[in-house]
Amino acid sequence: MANSARRKPPSQPRKLSWCCSLSGHPPSPENPVIIAKALHKKHDSFSKPASNSLPGSPLNSKSGLNFVGRIDPRRILSPGRVSPIDSDPTAGYSVQEIVPDPSTVVDSALKSRSESFRGKNEGSLLHSGSGWEQYEGLFDVRLNLRGKKGGALVLETSSEVLIANSEVFAGLISEYRQGLGSTSDRKGNNYSLKMCRIEVPDVENLGVFRDTIELMFEDNITKRLLKIGVYRAIDILEVSAGIIFTKGVSSCLKYLEAVPWTEEEEEKLRGLFSVCKFEETATQDILARLYLHDSVECQQNLARQLVWSITTCTDANARNELKSLVKGLFSKSSIYEKDQPELNKEDLYVVCQSCLSSLGTLLEEASNTSPNRKVTKTGKTLIERISRQVDNINWLLEMLLDQQMGEEFVDMWADQGDLLRMHESTSPMVRYELSRVSATLFIAMGTRKLHCRAEARAGLFQAWFHPMLADFGWLQRCKKGLDMKALEEAMGQTLLTLPLKQQYMLFMEWFRCFSKHGTECPNLSRAFQIWWRRSFLRGSETYAIESR
Repeated sequence: MANSARRKPPSQPRKLSWCCSLSGHPPSPENPVIIAKALHKKHDSFSKPASNSLPGSPLNSKSGLNFVGRIDPRRILSPGRVSPIDSDPTAGYSVQEIVPDPSTVVDSALKSRSESFRGKNEGSLLHSGSGWEQYEGLFDVRLNLRGKKGGALVLETSSEVLIANSEVFAGLISEYRQGLGSTSDRKGNNYSLKMCRIEVPDVENLGVFRDTIELMFEDNITKRLLKIGVYRAIDILEVSAGIIFTKGVSSCLKYLEAVPWTEEEEEKLRGLFSVCKFEETATQDILARLYLHDSVECQQNLARQLVWSITTCTDANARNELKSLVKGLFSKSSIYEKDQPELNKEDLYVVCQSCLSSLGTLLEEASNTSPNRKVTKTGKTLIERISRQVDNINWLLEMLLDQQMGEEFVDMWADQGDLLRMHESTSPMVRYELSRVSATLFIAMGTRKLHCRAEARAGLFQAWFHPMLADFGWLQRCKKGLDMKALEEAMGQTLLTLPLKQQYMLFMEWFRCFSKHGTECPNLSRAFQIWWRRSFLRGSETYAIESR
């Protein structure tokens, strides 16, 4: 290094460069080190704000510094200047950094401990138009950052900038200057002749801390945040609040409020606001995006409003899309499990009853209308309107089944005497829509998704078994997503849950219908065989046959 210094032409100005080092200046009586002790538990760092801190600030100069980030601490973020540790602190840039890297240590051990590395284009490192040039030669503070997971970063910067922007660093620098004693006073308080060293241990993200310090030199912080991005801006917001960098906090909040967030960014921001408190006036717009402040009653009515809107929707494509959306939101297996409004059982049954009433009105209109006169004044066919109401009922039934609230619907459907009477007098191409609801119930019971009392099952078969036999042919031709094999299997399994005497009457009715209409009826042969064996075969013979 000495040879390098002798070869330097005297006429050229001293060049700026950067270097890597494993340690900062050693402490001495003339250059003491001020240590900002970090708290090891993050939640503790937000619990006791100091009197000189920003309202709600998580950290202060006495409690220490503790920051969160995701950047590798060994990464050299940008070159500063190369100089030995004891170089002139009045030459360089606004922020100098010395980043220790294990690979650099091995390299220099193999070559020479005195070898230095120089940047090729030091002059291009200044941020043009950022206002940094005015602080050149005033870098009298050295921040020695120690990474919590290893690594270190040394920043040389201006005490004037730190004092003007951060209450935490202003207090530390004031403490340092007071410690210089009367000697510095007799020299006219020329503190620039002394290098103030501040050590910050347990920093989790060195890069975020450095970016925050750099923002103190920016005239337009928001413009810089646009390049940084939302995710890193949230980290900078946390650091700014920790060192009580008021301008940085305000700029970050304004930027975050004005841009969209991804779900990951939203969760990160929500986590920050749960542990860090800011001024209410500065955060009210962001909090309004994060939290719903309406009354509990309004939240409880939200589900009912959504369901009502879907059942009254007239556009088929939009209705199907919204049905899938709302069902997914309120599903038991939904990813939106936290703090979601719950479906109210009474509200759903109120909507179900409304749809059943509308369906009865439409069927009455259909039973009094000539088959050749199917178009209403609105231009929609009567069949389409009936089909839409049945779709709504089946969708509501699926919601009830998912929430395990469908038992009462079995009784409600079995008691639809008016619909049963109109079923007998309505055209088969219309009335089969009613059997689609019965089919959903049979499949739910046969696949063990719906559990109800024996009386309710018996009432359902007594009311809707005969209409199902009559409409099965139309259901096969107009399936509308219905699995006919699953329906046949479920009907047989559910029928076998009734008492044997009731099974006898229902199976004989099926046998007569199947013998006349064949495939126009459901094939319950397998269930019929099981009923026969259970009814007329006894003991070990029954067990052996069923085993085979």
